[in-house]
Amino acid sequence: MNALAPLLEFLAIPSVSTDPAHKEDVRRAALWLSERLRALGFTTELHETPLHPILYAERLVDPKAPTVLVYGHYDVQPPDPLGLWTTPPFEPTVREGKVFARGASDDKGQLWAHVAALEGLEARVNLKFLVEGEEEIGSPHLLPFVRAHREKLRADVVLISDGAMFAPETPTLTYGLRGLTYLEVRLKGARRDLHSGAFGGVAPNPIQALGWILARLKEEGTGQVLIPGFYDRVRPVSEEERRLWPALDEEALRRELGVEVLPGEAGYTPLERLWARPTLDPNGVWGGYQGEGSKTVIPAEAGMKLSMRLVPDQDPEEVAELAERYLQEICPPGYRLEVVRLHGGRPVLTDPFSPPMRLMARALEEVWGRPPVYAREGGTIPVVAELQEALSAPVVLLGLGLNDDNLHAPNEKFDLVNLEKGIATLRRFHQLLAAQGLGHS
Repeated sequence: MNALAPLLEFLAIPSVSTDPAHKEDVRRAALWLSERLRALGFTTELHETPLHPILYAERLVDPKAPTVLVYGHYDVQPPDPLGLWTTPPFEPTVREGKVFARGASDDKGQLWAHVAALEGLEARVNLKFLVEGEEEIGSPHLLPFVRAHREKLRADVVLISDGAMFAPETPTLTYGLRGLTYLEVRLKGARRDLHSGAFGGVAPNPIQALGWILARLKEEGTGQVLIPGFYDRVRPVSEEERRLWPALDEEALRRELGVEVLPGEAGYTPLERLWARPTLDPNGVWGGYQGEGSKTVIPAEAGMKLSMRLVPDQDPEEVAELAERYLQEICPPGYRLEVVRLHGGRPVLTDPFSPPMRLMARALEEVWGRPPVYAREGGTIPVVAELQEALSAPVVLLGLGLNDDNLHAPNEKFDLVNLEKGIATLRRFHQLLAAQGLGHS
């Protein structure tokens, strides 16, 4: 596959945006992509930010032709824990029809499909690329960039591939994303760590207090989040929309997860809980001694990280306010609680039957030999809501990954058949768009 060799080069760059040690690697990934786009006739611009650059590229062939804006990100998650990788995360390896590397599916492989689809393409379509290096840390500088450059980014359709197909060999059009509120909670007790024999019984223990707080965040048995007002703005799902959804094989999902039951909010199906209901999950808990053997210490501080996935019409800032207020209320006496807001993103719903979505559905059916299914997705892409609002353009979310791609985990992979068919689908979409002149006024 001609598209594979350059992808392996791209994946070998350790563009970990959250790690300052990889700052130059992140820049190197942006420059690598810029060179590939220039080779395809694009003019490119690297816009500096306080952290990592934003790459903008355009190839404008005809002012009367429709314009497509492709969004993606070239940064990746940290590869830890390294010991669980079968092959090193930044030494891309192909085996069993898949490429294994950090970023293979999220999002370098999917982004590369959009670039590779343009090789030799003859279609009168204006193309723009907006590619960031901070998606994995909440896109702090992309959103202001979008607001400041609306005219530059103006397009008739926005194309994004940073998600998953519903199942293998199942072409999928995603029309909804959950939003996100992410908090770090820090709990402090005494001024220093204390000997558990000398002070046990009188000293506050932040780990114990953290356990009490965690127990009051969700109701045991029903799984409901107990933050007052948390569900007030949740938009219910219509029966018409439910009929769009494919059937979920719950037994297969349990097998994939290695569990006997699928816990979650009582009264809702697994698909509703995955796509259309908000959630609250502790993502990390810390405090006290973590080394080998024993150390009889009462820690001075403990903490946790909390993610809340949001659905229309919840607002990330409002949910953060509600959560912080409740956390302060349930904090036991004798402790000091601090909440740090890390990042977030708004939920998104797009029209599953907009003209560009219909064209993409046709392209998918031609390439895969079957019509696509329509799905929401539980994850968050912070910039989608911003692009939707700023550009007033329809968004097409074409996930090319799979749910078992090990995103954010060891042994991340991307199926090469999805790369190949993704490239073919995108090429066909551009051809159909050019033929119909869709979106041009």
